[in-house]
Amino acid sequence: MNTPAADGFRMPAEWTPHERTWMAWPGPNPTFDTPEDLAASRAAWASVARAVRRFEPVTVVCGPGQSAEARALLGEDVETVERDLDDAWMRDIGPTFLTDGQGELAAVDWTFNGWGAQDWARWEHDAKIGAYVSDLAGARTYASQLVNEGGAIHVDGEGTVLLTETVQLGPERNPHWTKEQVEAEIHAHLGTRKAIWLPRGLTGDYPPYGYGTLGHVDIVAAFARPGVVVAHHQPDSAHPDHEVTREVIGILKSATDARGRRLEVVEVPAPTVLEADGHWADYSYINHYLCNGGVVLCGFDDPRDEIAAGIFRRLFPERTVTLVDARTIFAGGGGIHCITQQQPKVR
Repeated sequence: MNTPAADGFRMPAEWTPHERTWMAWPGPNPTFDTPEDLAASRAAWASVARAVRRFEPVTVVCGPGQSAEARALLGEDVETVERDLDDAWMRDIGPTFLTDGQGELAAVDWTFNGWGAQDWARWEHDAKIGAYVSDLAGARTYASQLVNEGGAIHVDGEGTVLLTETVQLGPERNPHWTKEQVEAEIHAHLGTRKAIWLPRGLTGDYPPYGYGTLGHVDIVAAFARPGVVVAHHQPDSAHPDHEVTREVIGILKSATDARGRRLEVVEVPAPTVLEADGHWADYSYINHYLCNGGVVLCGFDDPRDEIAAGIFRRLFPERTVTLVDARTIFAGGGGIHCITQQQPKVR
């Protein structure tokens, strides 16, 4: 059976031009378990959608009968479609889009099992969203047997991918896969050839701290351009992520990419708040979203919001940096990158 890479497809970097952004609309479920939580989450998701819509088209997948209510918050210039959903994290349940440089669009439909079959998760419907969105986009769909999510990978568009050992190699997702098998599957579906493995994610992304992903990379490190990575830095030694991020940054600084370049690591300090909702905060500016001409950046009403915004303005001088309050999104287990998924332009 042909693979995307064998057929000439690869995952473009997030900073390349987009056709649109895909999102999913929060519905009643264990993540948004009270009417107040659901209303707050919908307002937060809508704020992100409107911020992205300033730069490119946005399509939001809503549960059956929820489009009218969603459009009241999203605005009429945000497109909605209806499909059964369990949760609202399009980065993870949606497809990973690919291009071939010849005008064709493809997508990887990863196997999804609720972030490692966690006891709070439901995924009967979400496991089908990747193929559904791929079909709506008119993409050629490649199904992978690897349990993986979009938030668990980050690429530079030149052959390098960031991964986390507790995700792809964790027993909750792929208990019978070797590291070599995981890398081969990732490379065959993303068109990459060099994997940089980080040992783990942030402390708040694991039990017993709420709705975690068991270590997604997109809250820890992300490519800003080929050869340059932004990395979460927790400067406060009272937080367990102080040691976690010191180790991660050390690994990144010693790593080389697919072209043999030593990575330049731009450290982005964590917000000053150490705890949220009674546990260690995993608030992170790394979980940003690049869209056409813009950077939508997580805000936390924190003194370091503007420090982070300044770092991203220097990294992306041609883009408009927009801070959007992400505290409600983080309370549900993720950030702005986690609820968005880019569809790249093919020409």
